[in-house]
Amino acid sequence: MNAPNDIAPEIAEVDRIVAHARKAQAAYEATGSQALYDKAALAAGWAIMEPARNQALAELAVETTGLGNVPDKITKNHRKSLGLLRDIAEAKTYGVISDDPETGITEIARAIGVVGAVVPSTNPAATPANNIINALKGGNAIVVAPSPKGVASCEMLLSFIHAEFEKLGLDRDLVQMIPAPGSKAKTQRLMETSDRVICTGSQNNVHRAQSCGTPAVAVGAGNVIVIVDETADLSAAAAKITASKCFDNATSCSSENAVVVVDAVYDDFVAAMAAEGGALVPASDADGIIARLWPDGHLNRSAIAQDADKMLEALGMADKAPEGTKFLAVETDGIGPDHPLSGEKLSRVLALYRASDYAAAKATAARVLANQGAGHSVGIHTSDDARAIELGRELPTCRVIVNQAHTFATGGSFTNGMPFSLSMGCGSWGGNSIDTNLHWRHFVQTTKIVRETAPREPALEDVFGAYWREAGQ
Repeated sequence: MNAPNDIAPEIAEVDRIVAHARKAQAAYEATGSQALYDKAALAAGWAIMEPARNQALAELAVETTGLGNVPDKITKNHRKSLGLLRDIAEAKTYGVISDDPETGITEIARAIGVVGAVVPSTNPAATPANNIINALKGGNAIVVAPSPKGVASCEMLLSFIHAEFEKLGLDRDLVQMIPAPGSKAKTQRLMETSDRVICTGSQNNVHRAQSCGTPAVAVGAGNVIVIVDETADLSAAAAKITASKCFDNATSCSSENAVVVVDAVYDDFVAAMAAEGGALVPASDADGIIARLWPDGHLNRSAIAQDADKMLEALGMADKAPEGTKFLAVETDGIGPDHPLSGEKLSRVLALYRASDYAAAKATAARVLANQGAGHSVGIHTSDDARAIELGRELPTCRVIVNQAHTFATGGSFTNGMPFSLSMGCGSWGGNSIDTNLHWRHFVQTTKIVRETAPREPALEDVFGAYWREAGQ
């Protein structure tokens, strides 16, 4: 490492922040208790959920990032935080958390230390808050590295958290951020000097997190495809897909990007979708949408994560789409790098595929995931639960969402059992170390006290008997 005088000022600034976090965390842990950790997590939760603060954060997020919409940001900030606080309410993260006389093992929860959290601009308040709540619950300090557009929201969030900390006498250095201007060098230094990295964001950030030398929990890319089969409740499926696709203007990684519909119900589903505000763009007009959505090979910032009217204007559809259009469903059969509709679109644009039958729909879904989004999640609208099991056994995915609005279900819902989270692990398919939703357990480590027990050594016959009788010795 360079001598202190050789360190660039911006790197020295990060080092000071981490040093302050480390000092605060040591004191937090030294005086720790489950009650203290719970109280700190609740303080961070109320900082974002208090209605006036929530609204201010939502308004600032939309103003500064240009992504999403205020009502849905308010809903997201509230529900994601409330659900997380419900999930962790009874979790034991301090002291002895298990004691098993049979194995002689006592397990003690221990803090990780300083968490470095890299967060995206799509959820500039909800994702940092989620990470902060989990970190505090586990006895950690946390330093957040927001995206450039997310700096203002992160600053406001931290000011609200610090105001709650003042009420409780908690050290504000437990929750800090890398100040503007952000840079790759600053984020890299944070990742290298923290004790664990949590990374949600671009694949470039994920790659750097997983190669920085610090243990990292990072998540893969989303590109959700949903199957609608011939047994589905078409009206319910269309309503759920519409609500999910349009929520926060499709900023979520769990937003449907493609739907594949079996031929037997294709026309009826298109009609059901139209009744919900989904306007069909025939395959003959797809090239025009592609040209405007990717005008220079990159997504058009005038179209992504925008309200329907702005999206339609940017795509040249303002005078062509029916009144009341909420999103566009563009017919296509192309899949792969040369067919951008088959990838993530971050907009109220849905790729619509037609399949001869369920088997063909499953094959289309597999090809889309192979192109982008492997490991994240797929959905199915069906009355045949065996098909959901089949998808889980055969497709490269960590989640199969059944008969639900995908955006609301994948990251935890009050009507399913998934942990509330804004970061979905994608397993080996997505190049991730976790295949679960990021949750409190990723912010805690344990020490095991191991005692001697009565011997339990099996005889060889007990282990190999059945095998020997079948294969011989």
